Amino acid sequence: MREIDRLTSEQYSTPSLLLMEAAAASAVRAIAARCSHDLAGRHALILCGRGNNGGDGAAVARALWRLGAQVRVALLGRVEEAKGDARINFEIVRRLAEPAKGMTPAALSFKECDSAEDWEMVIQDRARADLVVDALLGTGVTRPVEGLYGAAVDHLLRLRAERDRANESGPLIVSLDLPSGLDADAAEPIGACVRADLTITFTAPKPANVLPPAAHFNGELIIADIGSPPTLLDATDSKLFLTEANDARAWLAATRYAPDSYKNTHGHALIIAGSRHLTGAAALTAAAAMRAGAGLVTLAAPASALASITARLMPEVMTAALAETDDGAISEAALDQAQRLAGRATVIALGPGMTSSDESTRRFVRALVEQRTAPTIIDADGLNALAPWPASLRGARARPLVLTPHPGEMLRLMGTDDRAALADRVGAARAFATAHQVVLVLKGERTLIADPDGRVFINPTGNAGLGTAGAGDTLTGLITGFCAQAFGSLKERADVVQATLAAVYAGGLAGDLAARSFGMRAMVASDVREHFSAALRALDPGGEQP
Repeated sequence: MREIDRLTSEQYSTPSLLLMEAAAASAVRAIAARCSHDLAGRHALILCGRGNNGGDGAAVARALWRLGAQVRVALLGRVEEAKGDARINFEIVRRLAEPAKGMTPAALSFKECDSAEDWEMVIQDRARADLVVDALLGTGVTRPVEGLYGAAVDHLLRLRAERDRANESGPLIVSLDLPSGLDADAAEPIGACVRADLTITFTAPKPANVLPPAAHFNGELIIADIGSPPTLLDATDSKLFLTEANDARAWLAATRYAPDSYKNTHGHALIIAGSRHLTGAAALTAAAAMRAGAGLVTLAAPASALASITARLMPEVMTAALAETDDGAISEAALDQAQRLAGRATVIALGPGMTSSDESTRRFVRALVEQRTAPTIIDADGLNALAPWPASLRGARARPLVLTPHPGEMLRLMGTDDRAALADRVGAARAFATAHQVVLVLKGERTLIADPDGRVFINPTGNAGLGTAGAGDTLTGLITGFCAQAFGSLKERADVVQATLAAVYAGGLAGDLAARSFGMRAMVASDVREHFSAALRALDPGGEQP
């Protein structure tokens, strides 16, 4: 981000002070929106550090003051200790706050704090703040805060706790760029940090803005454009991305139904799933693939499980019986049957409800994946049957592999039971995807999608209500349905990563819509499927109407 700011100034003749002013203007617009666009007479306390984050805060203070707010600015340190644009903004605020012709500007005050006594004077001020702006530290923190900065962070934490205990609406706590105390590049908090109601980050999100648990401290996150050209962002060597609605929308636009399209255009999904005692997962996966838009869906399951599965299926889903073990799991003897079915399919999904305890089933899964002739999505017991993941088993461009593990399955794929192996979820997902050339969908809070080329995408949609039985099977079906359409309509232009990103984003959005309808506690996996059409219409309304 520092490099982007520098290049914006050097290559596009944009003074860095102008970027700071643009950041402040964006922040004030976001604050005004949260305050019903009525800032006149509101009391604001702006806490500034000596760096550029504090300079942003000083510019915000001036903008709020111009809009009629009563503004107090506290700088932790002395103006003379600041440098560059930050110092310029502190000088401006200090000058504006100075008495003129014997009159003190009651609407704006500025105090320098370089001692505990100075800080005590700030927090003992009886003027009640409707708004507190955290412009203390921003993105420069790499170790726990201490001293006056630590005291300021503690004060904001106490303010919030007292407000929440009293069930009051204010003060609103706003952080600029990042809640102070977080390391911008780390998912884990490194010490005490501000818990904001609203965070306005500039140009692009930082890892701590979007990766939990650090992301929980942001409150609502707004990404503000301050004038850096998109070409500079595109030219960075970043390997970490936040999926946006436009990413899903672009994929939906590329695969819109044409007037002359028909079921084969939208792909044929073969789902191999289920066992005698686990029939629900297979039905959920098949129904989701159908709802996601696959032209044809065939569910292949052990013969003794089919009656129970069929009773739960959409009538549009076709079925096929596979040879089974004595316990009602898919047998190695079913390989020829499965391969004949796969020969007619656009994509294959494998695993939900299969069970993996039988060695014959494990051999079936291994052989089918090794000999696959189409893109293959593997979930649940399909993954367990291959754990730990064989070093010789790799994805390929024409026959990509998409793996969808939850954290427990991921550890088994990695061959460990040490949860510390997933402490860095981004690093673990990237390492596994690149080593085995697979697309890895690591489920959990903020699902990650890792590309074999090393890129990792963070999905922002979804909620805690998705931690319910069958939600993972539903997601597998949605990914399968999208991949079927991609390879059915786009053919050699199909991109399995883009299809997966779109499916995960839309699936999470459907989960958010379901939570609005039923609440997170009461929603179930089938509610996600039933809200999927609403998610698609919200993302691509023009493409979903005749």
